[in-house]
Amino acid sequence: MEGKRDSRIILVVVATGISSVVTQLLVIRECLVQFCGNEFVIAMILFSWLLISAFGTLSAGFLHQKNFSPEPSRLAFFSLLLAVLSLFQIGAVRIFRDVFFIHGSSVGFYQTFLYTFFIISPYALLLGFVLPYTLFTARRFDPDYPGTTIYVLDNIGDIAGGALFSFVLVYVCTPFQAILAANLPLAAAAFVLFPKRVRYKKQVMLSVLIVVVFIVSAPFFEEKTLAPRQGRLQYYAESRYGRIEIHQDKDQLSLFKDGVHQFSDQNQILAEERIHYPLSQVSELRHILVVSAEGGIMGEIEKYHPESVDYVEIDPLVTQAALKFNLIKNIKNLNVIHQDARAYIKTITKKYDAVIINLPEPDTFQLNRFYTSEFFDLVKKHLSASGILSFSVNGFDNYLSPAQKLKIDVLYATAAVHFKHILLLPGQRVFFLCSNTALDRDIPACLVRKNISTDYVAHYFYGSLSRERIDRLNTGITLDVPLNLDYSPKMICIMFSQWFAKFSSSPLFFLLMAALVLYVYLMIITKEAFILFTTGFMTMGSEILVIFAFQIFFGYIYSAIGGIITLFLAGLLPGAVFGEKYTSMSRSVMAVSDLGLIFLLAAFIFGVVWFGSKLPAGVYLVFGFMVSLLCGIQFPAALYLKGKTGSAAVQAFSADLMGAAFGILVTSVVLLPFFGLVWTAAGLICIKVLSLSVSTLMLRR
Repeated sequence: MEGKRDSRIILVVVATGISSVVTQLLVIRECLVQFCGNEFVIAMILFSWLLISAFGTLSAGFLHQKNFSPEPSRLAFFSLLLAVLSLFQIGAVRIFRDVFFIHGSSVGFYQTFLYTFFIISPYALLLGFVLPYTLFTARRFDPDYPGTTIYVLDNIGDIAGGALFSFVLVYVCTPFQAILAANLPLAAAAFVLFPKRVRYKKQVMLSVLIVVVFIVSAPFFEEKTLAPRQGRLQYYAESRYGRIEIHQDKDQLSLFKDGVHQFSDQNQILAEERIHYPLSQVSELRHILVVSAEGGIMGEIEKYHPESVDYVEIDPLVTQAALKFNLIKNIKNLNVIHQDARAYIKTITKKYDAVIINLPEPDTFQLNRFYTSEFFDLVKKHLSASGILSFSVNGFDNYLSPAQKLKIDVLYATAAVHFKHILLLPGQRVFFLCSNTALDRDIPACLVRKNISTDYVAHYFYGSLSRERIDRLNTGITLDVPLNLDYSPKMICIMFSQWFAKFSSSPLFFLLMAALVLYVYLMIITKEAFILFTTGFMTMGSEILVIFAFQIFFGYIYSAIGGIITLFLAGLLPGAVFGEKYTSMSRSVMAVSDLGLIFLLAAFIFGVVWFGSKLPAGVYLVFGFMVSLLCGIQFPAALYLKGKTGSAAVQAFSADLMGAAFGILVTSVVLLPFFGLVWTAAGLICIKVLSLSVSTLMLRR
């Protein structure tokens, strides 16, 4: 009988792990869409998720001390509730966004944080509660049931969930379909967990039936929850890179990617600016490279009759949708390339007469790669002698704010390292024209000489872009500013500051409150819990570090990023098994694993500084696996030192979650944006040096 109970608990823990990871990844994607998010939004979500889960774990310990009796039936009901809440979260993020905020408006940091915090709180709190409660339930029948076993089973579920989402669900399922696939096993496991004497009672059968019907029926309402407030949803698809939507409002079609407006079919002004500003400068135009698109640009390019137009777009579904709805004209000699643009340029030998970058502002680490000194150098090597690079950022009317000016100064100074001539053209967007040959400010005259007809540039350029306005922008540039580098992404700091400046707020209050929570927590935990805190911190901090480095050197290859996440989860499993085997040497194991983590991060710094992109992708994957392996070793060791009581397990689980929460926050919001790759790794080393000091003191006891 005990064996059957044990197998049922195994099923529930593994199924919960699968459900929770898939739910977490889907919630992140939904929040990114609804809030046009970046890495800071991801950091907020993960920080909130892990912090709330830690408090849920502590609440389980508190109720256990108050003799809240663990029952299989209660655990089964909690599991069913998790399945329901997972779906509710996705729907709530979509539906309530326009209830609390003005439709179409941008949302500030604190509003985004509070919204996501309260939306995910019910699920994350219950999820954190369920893990230790499962252990208490198992120990009701087997008082010596090891806490490490629950940790290992949960990790198996996490690995399965990460792999399922990264390599299957994201390719073939919509979010509600993915929720269905991830939570039906949990509902089935919960049903089996009910004791036989109550399993087929009407109340239990009705509860399970309601949960299953609720989850199964959700995909039929998927598109209704995505319907825009204005116009109609003409096209919707989920790709491995994000969500693609085409909205029709009267006669205008607009393409959205992850909630961000990409382009429409009626923005002739921007199409002409993007194409004729740079192409008017090139005397002999044969080969053009276009990175991403704008509605109408291909028709403008066609006027120059180039020999080839290479259009690079990482997401095939974006291209398919744009061509299907005639947002992009399929012109002669157009070559569509579905690849990361930076990775593509790095591997070719072809020379271009013009490279036109049609990307949003560098407000994410992924986008920032196209605005760094390293990228400008790469483009320069693939330009002809008179070739030109063009890119743009958000413009201004009359007043140039300090944050906007700093953004323009940094980009100008960074590009000036590689190009002798840079011309800035103001307007709704500030265009950067970069070349090693002289540039002509009189764009309409250039077009007349080329016999190119336009509707906007030829007739309104002089009125909108007076010589005085162009001179004021170009002569006001300050070159004594930091450069935007791959290793030191200054633009991310600027965009982060600009986000707060837009809403007249500051991140200081948030960081002070987080620091206060951290200070109080560190003052009350034991030495063993502190080591687990640093372990969780190290695991999540290193995961973010590897993903960021991978993006820099190899581009955004989703399957590889998914592989990194899965490997970080996978390494914890053998680590925990190994640590459980040598619990009699726990103090030594913790000290040696800390030394191993310090060595790995030092090797990472050396490899990045001296070899960088020359390192094969497998090195980063092996690094991630080894870090998580050593971190996994420490959990059973610390749990053994704290004892086998329920309170010890609760403290261990919560310390790991709390460390992971602050690892995400500090690495994503503070270390990487403000200090870059190398100093972030050095900061993580300092965290583990503190842990090693504590381990050394424990060895002397």
